[in-house]
Amino acid sequence: MIVAVLQARMSSSRLPGKVMKPILGMPMVGRQIERLRRARGLDRLVLATSDQDDDTPLADYAASLGVPVHRGSLNDVLDRFHGAAQAYRASHVVRLTADCPLADWTVIDDCVARHLETGADCTSNVKVRSYPDGLDVEVVCFSALDAAWREAEPGPDREHVTPFIYQRPDRFRLEHLVQEPNLEHVRWTVDTPEDFAFVTEAYEALYPLNPAFSTADIHRWEAAR
Repeated sequence: MIVAVLQARMSSSRLPGKVMKPILGMPMVGRQIERLRRARGLDRLVLATSDQDDDTPLADYAASLGVPVHRGSLNDVLDRFHGAAQAYRASHVVRLTADCPLADWTVIDDCVARHLETGADCTSNVKVRSYPDGLDVEVVCFSALDAAWREAEPGPDREHVTPFIYQRPDRFRLEHLVQEPNLEHVRWTVDTPEDFAFVTEAYEALYPLNPAFSTADIHRWEAAR
């Protein structure tokens, strides 16, 4: 069972409530879910948010879209992520974050395929970056995630889910999805008001013509701005 876990919370420090800010009349997280549902390599998509009261509107909204919701610790994200994976009996877990409304489902499928083909413990396009920031994907075997959950100490290893695995290449087999040309300098994630304005403009320009607009479409639009 390949389970994608979409991490989301309302309490972003730089842009609070960003995941529920509207893009073309729909919360940003809804736009991302719309794109993620096009991935063919996922058996299930789950939203993982905190058990804090201010995340209840987010949980209710995801549920209204038919997306299962797992709630857990605000700060121990590894525990929240592990709980979501365990609840849905994942054998492999795809880690996604809800600040990427331009997510590319074909990149997700490519990362899942490479992970399964190589038998890696963890496969990503993050640690050896060649994709735009905002198309991030990590695929982790549940056994590796479970080891991290059991052994990681409080601090960054639990706040960011996968560092425990990356820091132990002698123990875990790591694979990297890379592309040419290298576009690591391109920023499509949403952390600031300026980032949100950019993705909103992209949706306004591209979505009415083709709701399934591609990464290539975004590149062409951005070059012509």
